[in-house]
Amino acid sequence: MIERGNPLPSVGIKLVTAAGVEDTTSDAVLGRGTVVLFTVPGAFTPTCHDNHLPGFIANAAKFRAAGVDRIVCASANDHHVMKAWANASEALGDVDFLADGNADFARALGLDKDFTGTGMGTRYARAAMIIRDGIIDAVFVEDAPGVNASGAPAILMALEAA
Repeated sequence: MIERGNPLPSVGIKLVTAAGVEDTTSDAVLGRGTVVLFTVPGAFTPTCHDNHLPGFIANAAKFRAAGVDRIVCASANDHHVMKAWANASEALGDVDFLADGNADFARALGLDKDFTGTGMGTRYARAAMIIRDGIIDAVFVEDAPGVNASGAPAILMALEAA
């Protein structure tokens, strides 16, 4: 699993923003400035949709005030699903979305998790990280169901403590 001090891996992804969808790489999106990346098992899934994403949307101004240049959500969903989720959640402009349909970036980070028992295949573990100029500064991985260590309040506290 990726750790503090590791460089961000470069993997092909699709970026969903208010401007549309583009093919790019993880390091091009996450490698400049201070970025908060949070990863979720799936778009529209109950915990992700109701408990994880909303905290980052609601606290976007606080993240910017803490020096965060970009908030990004990654999931192993295709870009059509990620765009629909971004639109439905009204997050665009506050949060950008990485569509990692084959979970290649999830594997490169060591955050891939087997959800085949629930019919979802390989997905991301629920996590968040602070990235500064392409170097991992902090990683927060949930060790139980729910949103605690990787939620917006915990990441804001970590930013304030840094």
